[in-house]
Amino acid sequence: MNEWKPRPPSTTTSAAIGFGVLTILMAPVTVIGYVIWIVKGILLSNKSGVSSTAQGPLSARYTQHKFGVREDEAAARLLPLLPGVPPLALRMTSGPILLAHRLTSYVPKAFRYPFEGEVGEAVEASARQTFLDAAVERYLPEMPQFVILGAGFDTRAYRLPPDTKVHSFEVDSPKTQAVKRDMLQKGEVDASRVMFVPADFEKEDWLARLVESGFDPSQKALFLWEGVTMYLERAAVEDTFRKIASTAKGSVVAFDYFTTEALVSNSLYWRYGRYMTKAAGEPLKFGIDSTPPSRERLAEFLHSCGLSVDQQQTLGKDTETDRAWGGFATAAVR
Repeated sequence: MNEWKPRPPSTTTSAAIGFGVLTILMAPVTVIGYVIWIVKGILLSNKSGVSSTAQGPLSARYTQHKFGVREDEAAARLLPLLPGVPPLALRMTSGPILLAHRLTSYVPKAFRYPFEGEVGEAVEASARQTFLDAAVERYLPEMPQFVILGAGFDTRAYRLPPDTKVHSFEVDSPKTQAVKRDMLQKGEVDASRVMFVPADFEKEDWLARLVESGFDPSQKALFLWEGVTMYLERAAVEDTFRKIASTAKGSVVAFDYFTTEALVSNSLYWRYGRYMTKAAGEPLKFGIDSTPPSRERLAEFLHSCGLSVDQQQTLGKDTETDRAWGGFATAAVR
């Protein structure tokens, strides 16, 4: 990998104020850019079948790379090539925030890395990235296989050191995967060490497809499942966890999840979130029982699928009056 050092962001009050003033002054440009981006993205997603919810994480990683807080050259190359991202809209949305950062060195909480502090709904994606990156760093050295489920436009497999001795696989829907492979080629991102496995979680036996592509279920593996469970029917989530549980003892799955609170909450945030995901053709469908303590409900659910909780982080208050709305976790095959 090339020499790359993270740039420490400024956290002073004056930097935050300066950043805020600059972004407010440039807000009209940013808003127009987002409108163009969202409208075209939704229209193209509905037409092509490519996941629109996979765009958000790629956009965030692109911005973090540009801020200099998390290296991800692949994300920087791929985002401008993503169908549904008009070049003008990308410049209008990223330009103002990058200029404000350049002038103040301030990094908004949603883009800080590693993420620290309380995890609110609006920064869940940034916090889960830190949690899952840490899981990869912790478990992957002990694993001969790395499987990214519902990979979307994830770029972790392309960030691994060249001397990493691990077989990497990406499993995703055929249409999204075909678009990604075309982007990788155009962006000259080396994906030669990754095996692409096209499969629909709700319609196909993805594990059988994985084995056909060279995966060895008798060998341990790290499964990464980010930002996917909430968009699947319960049966598909259970089936996926059970398939993971059928692999070698010591295999681990790292994932994030919503609870049923996210599916029924009347708060403005969740009503808006459900509306937007439905409009994009990817409505929220699944959540872990939010009855407190939700960690125990997660453990019960995973146990029924043949897995045991290893690490877990609850998101939101976990009381009878204020239910947890999600979490991050790792679970192991025992």
